[in-house]
Amino acid sequence: MSQQYFFEYGQKEIDYLKRKDKKLGAAIDRIGIIQREVIPDPFTALISSVVGQQISSKAADTVWSRLIHLLGDITPDRIAQAELIAIKDCGMSVRKAEYIQGIAEAAISGTVDFKTLSSLSDEEIIKKLSSLRGVGVWTAEMLLIFSLQRPDVVSSKDLAICRGMMNLYGLKELSKEKFERYRKRYSPYGSIASLYIWELSVQ
Repeated sequence: MSQQYFFEYGQKEIDYLKRKDKKLGAAIDRIGIIQREVIPDPFTALISSVVGQQISSKAADTVWSRLIHLLGDITPDRIAQAELIAIKDCGMSVRKAEYIQGIAEAAISGTVDFKTLSSLSDEEIIKKLSSLRGVGVWTAEMLLIFSLQRPDVVSSKDLAICRGMMNLYGLKELSKEKFERYRKRYSPYGSIASLYIWELSVQ
């Protein structure tokens, strides 16, 4: 059984958010501590994100387990050695399989050095990763949270985040200005706020 890792946060971050935002604070009290799994290796995490794009999490889990079965380990070399059709046959489109091979090539050629990624700022990481085919700003932002555990990411491109904010504050619509105001309010612990806002998106 492979070891599980969870996004780390504690009382300091919770107390700060509760002080800054009463409505979010009440939600935090109601929900309690959230355990969200993270994938510490950024290369593996990025491949996992691309696999999960535009499909349900259940479908993504199935495709992911097939990919692991095919490759053994999710590494740039293993992906580069695999046939495109074999990757596709794990349950994804040819285009998605091409994206995955492209990310592996970028890692091998050093276009993206995944080992030193964590030394870059959030903005630099988003810029570097979103230059890859199949990786947009949202995917890069999810990597910041669910691999590198960056503390202050609230994605305006995430529909569930926007829906959760609307539910939390009783809004019919969410303007860019309002989103930005909330994002600044949660800073420097936006990622922790995001964990709770995702929970609120389905309530």
